[in-house]
This record gives sequence, structure tokens and C-alpha cells, in this order.
Amino acid sequence: MTWSRRIPIVSIAVVASSLALGAAWGETPDIAAPKSDGAKCARDKFRVVLDVGHTTDAPGASSARGVDEYVFNLRLAKVIDQKMIDAGFNKTVLMVTGGPGNKSMYERVGRANGLSPDLLLSIHHDSVPDKFKEKWEYDGKPAVFSDQFSGHSIFVSDNNVHLQESLLFGHLLGEQLKSRGMQYTPHYTKSFMGRYQRQLLDADAGVYRYDTLFVLKKSQMPAVLLEAGSIVNRDEELLMASPERQLQISAAVIDAVDAFCVAQSTRQPQVAQSARRMTQVARSVLRHRPNQTAAAAAPITKMGQSGLDAH
Repeated sequence: MTWSRRIPIVSIAVVASSLALGAAWGETPDIAAPKSDGAKCARDKFRVVLDVGHTTDAPGASSARGVDEYVFNLRLAKVIDQKMIDAGFNKTVLMVTGGPGNKSMYERVGRANGLSPDLLLSIHHDSVPDKFKEKWEYDGKPAVFSDQFSGHSIFVSDNNVHLQESLLFGHLLGEQLKSRGMQYTPHYTKSFMGRYQRQLLDADAGVYRYDTLFVLKKSQMPAVLLEAGSIVNRDEELLMASPERQLQISAAVIDAVDAFCVAQSTRQPQVAQSARRMTQVARSVLRHRPNQTAAAAAPITKMGQSGLDAH
């Protein structure tokens, strides 16, 4: 993940106290229920765009051992792409973008919108703000790391025109990752994150709100960004590079996409009701911060040499 200046998102304490997130969504794990009545996804007709985060010119974060985030993103996205096709999702598109950061953001969104997919999943790997990093030496070269945080995270944007569906897929993906023993990182909810603090929309599945992520807010289809794990964490970096973990994540994505496809095609009332409740929770938070819309519309600014541009 890259880091850029942001006005802090609504405190999670406000959300938890006013909306009772966990209790409110007690029934959402049943979202995958369409499978129980024999409904199936038409996999050969359902198109997913797998967006490889960053580019060779703007490679994103650097891992604890000095490997560019883009390398991790491309490697994992290729595995997911192949497994999706093997599973019958023949219209899956692996989208690799080139060029500098800002230019590539417009290009990737334009290409995705032109494909008219049913879903966009952007693949990334996480880092931490500079204040949490420590110096060490790896392979005779200076490097930085932070072993304080680990785990994945899922992001949606309130500015996406398909927020309800984005939240639904984010929930399904988080549940599938959790069922395979993977845990999301809670550190984005903490006050010590400062301007990087994010609002947790789904405490069961680890879905956060990040309105200003360009690829999410400008895409004209349900869109979710997955930070698969923290590559600045030395142990998790090795885990993210392992074929076993890549296959685990791929299996989780396939099952989540399949459940989402079924839900979209059947429009089962229970699914729609759960998704609407998620949307209502997200929307109602705006009332606690009237200036949030202005914050989301603020231009992206870079932090300098130690900071990296937005997705």
C-alpha cells in the first residue's frame, strides 16, 4: 500500500457506539445462502477484472527485504487469474498498467470501465507509515521493516456508484479469507494511525472505508481493494511470497466471487436485505461528520521522498 496525506476518517469509536456494527450485522455470514437452494453462478458469463496494483514506474511500497510491492501484486494476481480461469471464470481479465502513478490511475480506471465487468478486484500488499519502521540490514544492504502489524485488509469507497455491491463482495471475501485461517489487521482503527486511521465498516470480515482510493471511487462497477498482507513485516513478507499462501488467497477469491455472482443473479431477498443494511450503516456515518464529503473530494498530495503516491 502507498501512503498519502488524508484528513482522518471518522473515529471507529463513534461508529461502534452509534451503530453497533458487530451486532447490527449478526446475520451477514448467511450472505452465501443462495448456494443452498441450488442456485448457480454462470461462471462463463461473469467477468472479473483483476487490477494489478501499481506499475514498474511507480512500484508502490518496498518490502522488508527490498522487493517492490508491484512484484508481489503481479505474482499474486497471476495466480488468482489462472485459478479463476481453471474454475470456469473464463472472462476474467488480468489488468496490468504501466506508466507513472497519476497517469496509470486514470488509465486503469478507463480500461476497467471500458470492459464493463461485473466486478473489479484490485490486488495490493500493505506497508506502514514511516514512523513505525525500523532499520536493519538484509543481504548486506540497509533496509527497513516493521513487525508490529500483520494481516490483510479490504477497502471500499463510499464514492463508488455500486457501494452496496462493493460492501457485499468485501464481506464475502473477508469471510472466505477468515474461513481459511487468515486474519485481518485491526490497526487501521487505532488512533495512533493519525491521518491513516480508517473507518471499519464490517467488523466480521475486515472491510474498511477508504473513499479517496481512485480505482475504487471512479470505477463504474462494484470495486474492492485487497491488501493481501504486510510485506514490511519480515515474517509475513515470506508468507506472502509462498505458493501455499497465494493458493489460499486464490481459493478464497474464487469462492467469494462465486457467492457474489449467485447473489447478483438470484437477487435473493435475504442477500439484498443484508447488503442494504451494510449500505445504510456506511451512509449514516456521514451524518456524524458533515465535512466528510469535502474531505473525500480533496486533491491527493504526496508526502515527499518517504511517501508514495495513492493507488
